[in-house]
Amino acid sequence: MAVKIFIKRRLKAGFVGKASEMIIQARTNALGEKGYISSETLRSLEDPNEIVVVSMWENKSDWDRYKNSPSRVEMENKFREFTDGPTLYAMYGLGLSD
Repeated sequence: MAVKIFIKRRLKAGFVGKASEMIIQARTNALGEKGYISSETLRSLEDPNEIVVVSMWENKSDWDRYKNSPSRVEMENKFREFTDGPTLYAMYGLGLSD
């Protein structure tokens, strides 16, 4: 079952540009990963320092493998410089079937 991963971050003031560069790099890295389908980046209209990346994967196992890969862990560690608080993750399956 395809899954969508919601990755929510609150950025420190002044770091939206740097975060944007890193998100583009992360997306480029994900393109070569097994199971990656697509992603999009959303920015809150109420709080311009809040962003959500919605990533779509063929299944949970593919996402888990990528999330724990050394390159992704390294990228996430770099993100910590620019975030104000923890990165929040939520995973959803498409449709209502079991």
